[in-house]
Amino acid sequence: MLQLNNVTSGYGATTILHDLSLEVKEGEVVTIVGGNGAGKTTTLRTVSGLIETTSGSITFEGEDITHLPAHQVVDRGITLIPEARQLFSEMSVLENIQMGAYRTAAKSQYNQRLEEVLTLFPRVKERLQQRAESLSGGEQQMVAIARGMMACPKLLMFDEPSLGLAPIVVSQVFEVVKQIAKSGTTVLIVEQNVNQTLKVADRAYVIENGKIVMNGQAQELMGDDHIRKAYLGI
Repeated sequence: MLQLNNVTSGYGATTILHDLSLEVKEGEVVTIVGGNGAGKTTTLRTVSGLIETTSGSITFEGEDITHLPAHQVVDRGITLIPEARQLFSEMSVLENIQMGAYRTAAKSQYNQRLEEVLTLFPRVKERLQQRAESLSGGEQQMVAIARGMMACPKLLMFDEPSLGLAPIVVSQVFEVVKQIAKSGTTVLIVEQNVNQTLKVADRAYVIENGKIVMNGQAQELMGDDHIRKAYLGI
């Protein structure tokens, strides 16, 4: 479904990703794990069209999307749930969720999708008229996920969904990721919480200094000595 082939990108004169290659097959949950500053977020932002690719190529469902602007990437069916949620704080919860449904393909399915999202997040349903800023961190993360799902994405990308959340809420977030995957949506997730992420993923890539240094089945990587020492503290 998604292929990055020898992608190089960064910010201005600073290169972050160096000839990075990876793929995500339809129906998979794929994770990119690594430490702070390794290039995880840059990878998602590059796929999303928010950062220009300086060399290499990105294809989605066989189409070259390397140099498409972000709004056209979204229209192809790729949705990013950004780090730190980035809700519209003074807007209501419902208004934030509705912002996800501006994509042409999503408008015709608005009512059905809203019902599905509110069934998945009953806590969010109780707070539809509240301002987003009044919610807890965990509730805001659920709203951010709901907003992303309203776009009816083919590929849903999560950027550090557990960031700043209490452990019990982190478990809830990853349970939601599993439910989304079971519904048929392909998932690409980047995380520093390696233990939780490898438990829900089918395959994983390890990124260090903007380069993929290891990849394989998630369960196999959990037993790898380098992963256990560097990321699991074992």
